[in-house]
Amino acid sequence: MSVRPRASASPLFTPHRTDRRTNRRAKAEFTAAQAKARHAARPDTVRATSGPDPELLPTYPASGRPGPASARCGQLRLPAHRMTSAVASGAYPFLAEGGLGAHGIYVGQDVHAEASFCYDPFALYGRLEGFTNPNILLAGIIGMGKSALAKSLALRATAFGYKVYVPCDPKGEWTVVARELGGQTIALGPGLPGRLNPLDAPEKPYGITDEDWTTEVRKRRLLLLGSLAKTVLRRELHPMEHTALDIALDQVVVYTEATGTTPLLGDVAFVLGSPQHLDAATGESSGRLGRAAEDLAHALRRMIHGDLGGMFDAPSTVRFDPAAPMLSIDLSRLGGTGDDTGLVLAMTCASAWMEAAISDPTAGRRWVIYDEAWRVMRHVALLERMQSQWKLSRGLGIANVMVIHRLSDLLTAGEAGSRGRALAEGLLTDCSTRIIYRQEADQLASAATLLGLTGVETQAVAALTKGRGLWKVAGRSFITQHLLHPAERTLFDSANSSGATSTPGRPRSNTAAFASVQTHSILSRARRTRHRPVEDGER
Repeated sequence: MSVRPRASASPLFTPHRTDRRTNRRAKAEFTAAQAKARHAARPDTVRATSGPDPELLPTYPASGRPGPASARCGQLRLPAHRMTSAVASGAYPFLAEGGLGAHGIYVGQDVHAEASFCYDPFALYGRLEGFTNPNILLAGIIGMGKSALAKSLALRATAFGYKVYVPCDPKGEWTVVARELGGQTIALGPGLPGRLNPLDAPEKPYGITDEDWTTEVRKRRLLLLGSLAKTVLRRELHPMEHTALDIALDQVVVYTEATGTTPLLGDVAFVLGSPQHLDAATGESSGRLGRAAEDLAHALRRMIHGDLGGMFDAPSTVRFDPAAPMLSIDLSRLGGTGDDTGLVLAMTCASAWMEAAISDPTAGRRWVIYDEAWRVMRHVALLERMQSQWKLSRGLGIANVMVIHRLSDLLTAGEAGSRGRALAEGLLTDCSTRIIYRQEADQLASAATLLGLTGVETQAVAALTKGRGLWKVAGRSFITQHLLHPAERTLFDSANSSGATSTPGRPRSNTAAFASVQTHSILSRARRTRHRPVEDGER
């Protein structure tokens, strides 16, 4: 409760013997004090007059300050000042991001800058600071458009002369795209006539001697055999097992060179299962090497007589065409059993077979797309092969694209500190481009930790809509809306057997004009120069 202070005035006291002027001044002061006391005792009243408060009226009229100090008539002179673009961006922090330039593949629209967004990892390498490799990580939940983005990038990349390889297509979605471009599709699975021999020797690149190439082919074959054995056995190989693989492969190669044939997995498995052959090669009769190779022989038996029998233990029924714009390996017949081991073994063999073109640095720039890569995160042997390809991507001219659903898929490779976890996190580190589509709320923490997202970026990932993703390119962030041409939409819808292809919104004509011309030219040229696809009965 507030108490208003009370003002009062006492009766006038006039000293004795004062002059008249002093008395009049004293009376005037007394009268003023009485008036002040009366006004102070009155309650506050609301101003009844209308209009603006006099205290808020402008100091100068609307025409500006009068006189020569008004800075009109060109009298104002400021000194010139120069600054760098970095300083200017700090002085004007609300300007939009300049983008990555107009070079490369048209992707869509930069949401914040409202400008076209183009991307080409080969064009950015060496031009963008911090861009150290052309590898790409693409993550997003089902239905947000990540598959449509991967297919669109592959389709539009062929307009720039790039080749596209899909070593593992577990859903069969890339078959229609490859055939529409005049490429090659190899379907593998039980009951299908397609065969691939992973021990085929690739063509010798130009400038390499025969002796060096023989050593390189032997190393690749041993790496493949070791990867297959480790995948089936789910452990690392022992030293004597490595020795047994070396001896078995060398004996098979000597035999095939004498007969003019190609080594097969069945030949290697036969030698591993024959202790007398291994003992004869080492000059020992103890049989220790034969006993050590028993697990290897049984591991390779699955590729010969098990669920993968016949697919990889026979001469190849197709020949790799390096001029084809796209090559995909359809493994949809192997992905429905719930056990990914067979799919991983098939993917390992297919990857080894495709190295004929991938390992040649003079074959041009290529895209290698690992669709549904989350399936292989639990298999260390395949992660090791992928890591080797990731490390050599710059020298070989390869842009590897790893497509997963959640960032936590990388954590399924093993426990913290394990070999598998280190390999999976290494693949992420070797990706200078990270494309993140919407993630579920319970995945935001792991995504922010693995990718180093800021608080604003984490909130943006949680609110992304269909076809819109967060692009982190060498530390720079963009929110990009992927735009599809109607021809791409029709093609991708037919590629998805379930009819639920995740495709973003219909593009606007003014921002997707370049994509329209680009897509039409790709499909028209492919229809005119298409290679006749190999039918199953002709293989």
